[in-house]
Amino acid sequence: MFGKKKDPTAEAQALDVNQLVADNDAGGRQPGPLVSRVILAVALAWSLFQLWIASPLPFSTGILVFNDTQSRAIHLAFSIFLAFLAYPAFSRSPRDRVPVADWVFAVVGAFCAAYLFIFYRELSQRPGQPITQDLVVAVVGMALLLEATRRALGLPMVVVALVFLAYTFGGPYMPEMIAHKGASLSRAMSHQWLTTEGVFGVALGVSNGFIFLFVLFGSLLDKAGAGNYFIKSAFALLGHMRGGPAKAAVVSSAATGIISGSSIANVVTTGTFTIPLMKRVGYRPDQAGAVEVSSSVNGQLMPPVMGAAAFLMVEYVGIPYTQVIKHAFLPAIISYIALFYIVHLEALKANLQGLPRRGDSSALQRLLSLATTVAGFIVLSGVVYYSVGWIKAVLPGTAIYLIGAGLLAAYVGLMWLSSRQPELALDDPNAPVFELPETAPTLKSGLHYLLSVVVLIWCLMIEQLSPALSAFWATLFMIFVMLTQRPLMAALRGTGGYAGALRQGVADLVGGLEAGARNMIGIGVATAAAGIIVGTVSLTGIGLVMTELVELLSGGNLMIMLLLVAFISLILGMGLPTTANYIVVSTLMAPVVVELGAQSGLLVPLIAVHLFVFYFGLMADVTPPVGLASFAAAAIARSDPIKTGVTAFFYSMRTAILPFLFIFNTQLLMIGIDGVWHLLITIVSATVAMLVFAAATQGYFIVRSRLWETAALLLVTFTLFRPGFWWDMVYPPYQTVPATQLMELVGKAEAGTRKRVWVEGTNIDGKEVRKGVLLPLGDVAPAPQRLGKIGLSLMAQGDAVQVMSVKFGSAAEKLGIEQGFRITSIEMPADRPDKEWLFIPALALLLLVFGVQRRRERQESAARAAA
Repeated sequence: MFGKKKDPTAEAQALDVNQLVADNDAGGRQPGPLVSRVILAVALAWSLFQLWIASPLPFSTGILVFNDTQSRAIHLAFSIFLAFLAYPAFSRSPRDRVPVADWVFAVVGAFCAAYLFIFYRELSQRPGQPITQDLVVAVVGMALLLEATRRALGLPMVVVALVFLAYTFGGPYMPEMIAHKGASLSRAMSHQWLTTEGVFGVALGVSNGFIFLFVLFGSLLDKAGAGNYFIKSAFALLGHMRGGPAKAAVVSSAATGIISGSSIANVVTTGTFTIPLMKRVGYRPDQAGAVEVSSSVNGQLMPPVMGAAAFLMVEYVGIPYTQVIKHAFLPAIISYIALFYIVHLEALKANLQGLPRRGDSSALQRLLSLATTVAGFIVLSGVVYYSVGWIKAVLPGTAIYLIGAGLLAAYVGLMWLSSRQPELALDDPNAPVFELPETAPTLKSGLHYLLSVVVLIWCLMIEQLSPALSAFWATLFMIFVMLTQRPLMAALRGTGGYAGALRQGVADLVGGLEAGARNMIGIGVATAAAGIIVGTVSLTGIGLVMTELVELLSGGNLMIMLLLVAFISLILGMGLPTTANYIVVSTLMAPVVVELGAQSGLLVPLIAVHLFVFYFGLMADVTPPVGLASFAAAAIARSDPIKTGVTAFFYSMRTAILPFLFIFNTQLLMIGIDGVWHLLITIVSATVAMLVFAAATQGYFIVRSRLWETAALLLVTFTLFRPGFWWDMVYPPYQTVPATQLMELVGKAEAGTRKRVWVEGTNIDGKEVRKGVLLPLGDVAPAPQRLGKIGLSLMAQGDAVQVMSVKFGSAAEKLGIEQGFRITSIEMPADRPDKEWLFIPALALLLLVFGVQRRRERQESAARAAA
């Protein structure tokens, strides 16, 4: 069964798809051996440089210490140099060699990017006073950056950047509503290239500091075999169910999405196996491709990486990385659960079956084995957690060595367990006969891969290390695994050939380091090019213009405003990779939601707003005509790309409604949860609501739904997701308190809470402002100290409280509070019954629909039996 002849047509199709991935993610050029070695050497140097600056070694040894600006410049230099070598200029350009022009562009582009590093001292001595040489380098560097971006990402990102550059220079000639005084070439290029406000701003800093390490970690994990292990495990667990390959696609894409930063790579990694098997059990080609697209794009919503957007949110929102993960986790999980349910409903509608198993164990035996394994992991996790805590308390000096020894012992033990299993591989999915691998041996064959993920999560969650340092230690452990797993497996199995196994391990490591760097080329130039948009916003003030434009178009209606922002985010995200689209939509659209929402009384934490625009920017990966993930899936499924994209968008509707729901009900983001019981109710109700929504949109629950049943299911969905909508009509959620009580209330507030206050005044542009804001309060402390930490200095003045000063760059400034504003009132939560009481009538309506459909199912079954 493992030696079956492969279909040459399928192999050719796979080559085309892999070429698509190479063209979009790693560069499609395959030059001769000498140039390939140059690219390999530069890619390795880039990976090693990033590992070096992330490690504690530079500061402990004092060797090769770079500040943020210098390391960003080097990071971009590597990215531009590799972009010109790896990506051909046009589809007809040679792929087997690098033209002389591309060598020139690569060297000059790298020099322009590294200019801030090479002439750092000179530039620091003339801030804001560029000389001719500076401007020439900036203009040439900008042009070559945009060309590198075009090659790596296509025209959409370049067009967006050029529009913003044109707006920078053409401000006086714009229509009155969006006009500004414009900027000279000297000022614009200095701002964009010679400072950290534009190209070398926060976005590139996040790419340099966080994203590279996580992409590298994912590449090493995949090169070691973890990606294949995730796919095999998903098939072993789920392939036998109704529509099993589709369910396996959902789960395996969720798993690979954790380590991948690319929707297209996700589609190809899992879709090569899942799409042919989905077609085999009865899914239409467009359905098979759409399930894979929806699953893979959802991987970009899945913490901890989220297509690298999680790290940008840390900088833009100003909250710890662990908080971003906490807020993003529940929406991502329930979205995947709903997709799992959608493919189940499709299987029910078409009466599809699963794939045959290789063994003959009963369902009860498999369930018992799985339950035992899960229970064992839970017990083991508890033992490890508390034993490590005890060791650190009792032996603080030697704890690190004991923990390291324990980790090594766990690795050897899991490798021994893996060595006892047969070498399993998925059959050719296009073969005439395909049987699923055995569950237990498959799961046991790669448990050692999960140790590196455990190290990452432990460092992040338990040790509270920075994301960069956590990724560094996890990557270091992954490097150790890659070098030792093959020789250790040979020793445990007694097969010998240790030198060859070690050489293969080194080759895998080198390949992983190269793949990590090449996968970062597009992200590196994307974050730099997106910095042009950020720089334009800070230079021209277009952010305020976008707010006024959306306010004018929406007529002050809150829902229309949110729909407009969602639509604009979708348009802006078309053709952009995850990282770039988040930078663009968050820079332009997030302030719009915050400002206009505040004026309407919609006060939501900034993370909810950023997730809102991120979700809709990401939907562009699915949406025709630009959805590249849909094109990749259609190539594998041999279906029409537009039809595949439309079906995928239909499946992704569950993802599109989530942002609207968590804007109005922030409990979905784990905000405002009072205790364990409240947390459980939130999770269960959100999951049930999403499943009911999936049933409503599919028109199928127990049987095909009638129109009134679909309407009832949508009503149940809305009530479970947002019970406050109905409850607020009966019980007002807030009571107004005089502003003069602010200091007293702030002093008594619990740690980490927020205060809803209304402010009014004339802003710096002379516009009258009245809006609500949520003041974030940190740890318990006297009121002046707590307010001082968020940048506010206040003074009572009659019935209001005057804002005396706002610290630059503070949380208060980000909320739009300005010096001279007055706090006019405070809104405190009203004492009212819990809104969750509305779940009872909602569930009663759900049970009514269930009962009606269940009875109809029995009648239809009886009619079929009689016939």
